[in-house]
Amino acid sequence: MRWNIWVSDWQMQCCGDPFRIGSTVSWTLCPADRDWLTRVLGEETAATIDWSEDHHSDPSADQLRVEAQVTHISAVHAHLERLPDENAYHPVRGVLSPQTSADGWNPDQGDLQFIGYLVTLAVDQ
Repeated sequence: MRWNIWVSDWQMQCCGDPFRIGSTVSWTLCPADRDWLTRVLGEETAATIDWSEDHHSDPSADQLRVEAQVTHISAVHAHLERLPDENAYHPVRGVLSPQTSADGWNPDQGDLQFIGYLVTLAVDQ
């Protein structure tokens, strides 16, 4: 079975371990924020993402611990825009760029800011 996982840049930068295609990772997963992912990656791509990798949440019943092999990595870069009635900038209109490895520190691409990775895992069940 294949799962698409959202991995935030700040999670990786804070306490994530670098990984590459073919690596086996042991991650704690929590349900993905589909509303946020839809704004960033569009409805079609967001619909394929069920989980987010997480180092910082308190343990809860909706978390899952998984050990799986990385089969695909895409860096995600996005425009930052102010949403209506908000004072903060939020990523929108993300662009996926295939990668062979991830360490949390991809450079920005012009006016597109690096915000994380979309990672596909091969999960045994």
